[in-house]
Amino acid sequence: MLFKRCEFVSVLIDRFKQILFVICVLTLVGCASTPKPALETPFVEGIKEQTQARVNAWKTLVKSGTDWPDNKKLNSVNDFINQLVFVDDIVHWKQEDYWATPLQSIVSNGGDCEDFSIAKYFTLSAMGLDEKKLRLTYVKALSINKPHMVVSYFSHPTAEPLLLDNLNEQILPASKRPDLLPVYSFNGSGLWLAKREHGGAYAGSSSRISLWQKLRQSMDVEAANESQHICLYQYYDLPDQRAKTFCPQTR
Repeated sequence: MLFKRCEFVSVLIDRFKQILFVICVLTLVGCASTPKPALETPFVEGIKEQTQARVNAWKTLVKSGTDWPDNKKLNSVNDFINQLVFVDDIVHWKQEDYWATPLQSIVSNGGDCEDFSIAKYFTLSAMGLDEKKLRLTYVKALSINKPHMVVSYFSHPTAEPLLLDNLNEQILPASKRPDLLPVYSFNGSGLWLAKREHGGAYAGSSSRISLWQKLRQSMDVEAANESQHICLYQYYDLPDQRAKTFCPQTR
């Protein structure tokens, strides 16, 4: 009887060993066949791949368009910038009124009407379009009863301007936009009071516009270390010190 019990225990042990062996084999096979988790997209100087792709596309547009006629520059830039997502300043930048640099708008992939217009203005300027032909124009958008900004293009000083807008993405002469009531316009060389279909009356230097001056200063700072600012702008919704922890060149 004792012999039979020992034999029975021995059989159980052997069976248990077989089961363990099968489990181990299945485990190894399972691990071998399980796909490895996808690696995160590598960062270059802390810059995400999709961020760099947007910046590269913007720079390619500028470089490609330097020899284009004005009308092609206008249409290409208007279409490119209007792809950005519209976001109010208070949501995007946590400020009531903030003028983002073109680089900030491209990196963060969004902005409000002022940011869209500023990005268009400086992109066209970078493509070689004479700044004398361009103005940033404040209007009242009657359809939404709100202040609004567009880019005005003048083929010559007394011409009726064409308007580049994000509310109506078609570039139209000012006379075809009765929904926009002009207030004033400006560029790097001056400030003009409103006139619906033409340039308006010159009112002095644009230096009196503090947000404009601050914007130009910010762009100068960016130019000194563009990669660092691209990285930081990715984390625009974080406090500065927190954003810097993601950017190796600022640590």
